Amino acid sequence: MPKPARRMRFTTWRSLATAVTAALMAVFLAPAAAHGAPRESTPAYSYENAIREAVWVDTGLDGDGDGKSDRVAVDIVRPRELAQQGRKVPVIMDASPYYSCCGRGNESQLKTYDANGDVVQMPLFYDNYFVPRGYAVVGVDLAGTNRSDGCVDVGGRSDVQSAKAVVDWLNGRAKGYTTRTGADRAKATWTNGRTGMIGKSWDGTIANGVAATGVKGLKTIVPISAISSWYDYYFAKGAPLYDSGPDWLSGYVDSPEATAKCAAVQQKLVDGAPRTGDWTKFWTERDYVKDASKVRASVFLVHGMQDLNVRTKNFGQWWSALAKNGVERKIWLSQTGHVDPFDFRRAAWVDTLHRWFDHELLGYDNGIDDEPMADIERHPDQWVTSGVWPPRGTQTTTLRPGTGTQAGVGTLGLRTGSGTEAFTDDPQLSETDWAAHIDRSTSEKAGFVTKPLTRDLRLSGSSKVIVTATPTTSTAHLSAVLVDLGPDTIRDYADGGEGITTLTDRTCWGPSTTGDNSCYKVTQAKKTDVAATVFSRGWADLGNYASDLKGGPLTPGKAYTITLDLAATDHVVPAGHRLALIVAGTDKDLIDPPSTTPTLTLDLSRTSAHVPFVGGAGAFARATAGSTAAASTAGLDGVRDPSSALRVPGDSR
Repeated sequence: MPKPARRMRFTTWRSLATAVTAALMAVFLAPAAAHGAPRESTPAYSYENAIREAVWVDTGLDGDGDGKSDRVAVDIVRPRELAQQGRKVPVIMDASPYYSCCGRGNESQLKTYDANGDVVQMPLFYDNYFVPRGYAVVGVDLAGTNRSDGCVDVGGRSDVQSAKAVVDWLNGRAKGYTTRTGADRAKATWTNGRTGMIGKSWDGTIANGVAATGVKGLKTIVPISAISSWYDYYFAKGAPLYDSGPDWLSGYVDSPEATAKCAAVQQKLVDGAPRTGDWTKFWTERDYVKDASKVRASVFLVHGMQDLNVRTKNFGQWWSALAKNGVERKIWLSQTGHVDPFDFRRAAWVDTLHRWFDHELLGYDNGIDDEPMADIERHPDQWVTSGVWPPRGTQTTTLRPGTGTQAGVGTLGLRTGSGTEAFTDDPQLSETDWAAHIDRSTSEKAGFVTKPLTRDLRLSGSSKVIVTATPTTSTAHLSAVLVDLGPDTIRDYADGGEGITTLTDRTCWGPSTTGDNSCYKVTQAKKTDVAATVFSRGWADLGNYASDLKGGPLTPGKAYTITLDLAATDHVVPAGHRLALIVAGTDKDLIDPPSTTPTLTLDLSRTSAHVPFVGGAGAFARATAGSTAAASTAGLDGVRDPSSALRVPGDSR
């Protein structure tokens, strides 16, 4: 297949570099018996006898204000045989705040150490699998966590510099030490500096942030369920997504030393992130999307399309910014919530990640760059591919809501509607309740529905809903959701496992040692049968009508127009199903309610949804032409309400 045009900038200059690098790596890294350029690294080196060591890297910052430059702890596992031969290796790095407080992976693994302070257990399978294949695996404690100095600043300069400084050290540009406080220097003479960062949630977020600095030596990142802009983790155009801010999150991961020293930083987290939802300099510092033009690394992005922790706007806006800047990229989109691909597609994930790192860090010409850009889970454990993503031929189509025969039960089509619909905010109801009542006149929502489709209709990318609404009070929050009305079997993303069930059997991914077992519990898809699926969502504070950056009080009785950014997704509404747009107030457990309880009246002539259909308006027109059997008006069951538990970007799943 010809390479997609948007990937050509990367591939053109890289083609010669890949060939040269592959030839060199055949000499420096391949087992002695190999002939010609290798296509896959093999487990030729001992994991049990690997070098395990700790280094403390100087970040150049003094976050804890003790008058000394902060050092971050770097735990390293690397092949002894290659070190003895003087052969240099690339690095796979996971920089995390969770190595001592909370754990990594589905089994909440922590770092453990021997009497000398060298790492015994490095969480996750990366070291067990990749060290025997000629890689070093590095685990970095973010500043203010575990064995590192400094303070946690939740995605800010300290967080990002914690990992960037290590990339600099690996490339000979920063100072490292053999102890946390001593003067004996440690140099990374064993590496060629080629670094790949990987991690889920907060860890993957740091990978995004470091890539956005443009640091030399960072060749690829693999962000899993990661944040691209911290404002969009906490707010949606002024509407609060959580009842806490980054100060709570910092306290969740702080080491005891940081807790004692970092009160000033904690206060900055409070002051910089007001609960009004206004944009401040604090959020600008933590917005990596604006710096996508600096990204030198390739990106292999993974996200759950039903992730209600790190919501999917974060991957959608990052992906679009990377595309505009010609970054080589690959994407997996699952039906899960906040789940690592190791736990929803394990064998395929390990194989694909292996080939990705071989290509990006070892320069092996294994063809992964010629494979489809996107893997998308269409049904539980059923995957399709897309040559590029969103697919060619995807065009934004404007859909218009119209009034129906009952109040709040309207139509959705291509023609401009007229009239009004009204609803009253009910913070006790969620998107699941709205969808279940789509064919009934209820006071808490306004629903607009197509006829049953005569053809499949695919949406791919990010939608927007423009709403013109008149409130009865001085505050109002809005939600807009897209719903597939029809029977389906999906992953149960609202369950505690967010789409997976953990079993007792184990599979092994590399050698084990007494202190570091490479065998992990098997998981399987947790499924549920539904009659309606909410597949894209967006929220806003109507007080932000004039600016995405700042909100204000509303004048009751006055009409306001605002755009809600809906989360990126890839979903097929099958023939026989209906597509629905629902506009309502508070989405229970997904946004916080306003201080008042408004009734809002929608002006349908100035309300619209802008949806990326594969095939554009023509595809929508064809799918809604003709007649099919009338849809049932019985209650439509979806998943249970999303969990109201306080979420953390990087929980144990």
